[in-house]
Amino acid sequence: MAYDDALAERLRDRLRDADGVTEKKMFGGLAFLTYGNMTVGVHGDELIARIEPSDTDSALAEPGVRPFAISGRTMRGWILVAGEALDDAELDRWIARARGYVATLPPK
Repeated sequence: MAYDDALAERLRDRLRDADGVTEKKMFGGLAFLTYGNMTVGVHGDELIARIEPSDTDSALAEPGVRPFAISGRTMRGWILVAGEALDDAELDRWIARARGYVATLPPK
């Protein structure tokens, strides 16, 4: 699956100077990992964000957010945010939310 290059570049712009962040092709898209833990990425024209699993239901109630599933399996703590719902402020908010959660995980 191709991914939205413009969204990928917006993520790169925000994460290129962040400590421990690397870029990797995953899930047919592009992922940004923090110390080896998937944090955010691009899948098609949507943002993938990794959040606190217990916050999944509240995140899914937000406009433009849907579950992220791999091979038909929905993964709690992983969401997709529609590209059209991502103005700069929203993109920054989702990145901060994902980075905040991933910061609680041990490095891989």
